[in-house]
Amino acid sequence: MSELKWQGRFLTVRQQGSWEYAERQGQIGAAVIVALDGEDIILVEQYRIPVGKRCLELPAGLVGDETAGESTAVAARRELEEETGYRADTVEDLGLFYSSPGMTSESFTVVRATGLTRVGEGGGSPEEDITVHRVPLATVPGFLREKRAAGLGIDAKILLLLDLATL
Repeated sequence: MSELKWQGRFLTVRQQGSWEYAERQGQIGAAVIVALDGEDIILVEQYRIPVGKRCLELPAGLVGDETAGESTAVAARRELEEETGYRADTVEDLGLFYSSPGMTSESFTVVRATGLTRVGEGGGSPEEDITVHRVPLATVPGFLREKRAAGLGIDAKILLLLDLATL
């Protein structure tokens, strides 16, 4: 049985024995989007307060934070268009994953979005200040090295795109 230690608007911290962990409030999940357009991948860059720097990431967003019962596919389509300006013809569920199971109960569903059409500029909401990057898949390792050298944080979920031998 876990004991509630702290509760905020979006997060809860619990303790079970000597283990402390965080969890999201309610039944909100997340969708992480592998957006492919031919031989290109769509990545996003934005400032992340917890690490104090801009980070390079796969597009992603919460499922059910605006509409209860929202499906992962609907949320992924909405978030992809808001963040990147791309609309997907097809969204395929690739499975459920846990972001850091030693620290949080947070999970996310990875989806593959294909059949992309540019319908807007993207960029998310004004406070998100998202920069959209369209990167040829073959150049992702070098692109990541350049961004890391420039001081950006790299979200670990980008490892989904890489052969670890190239790092």
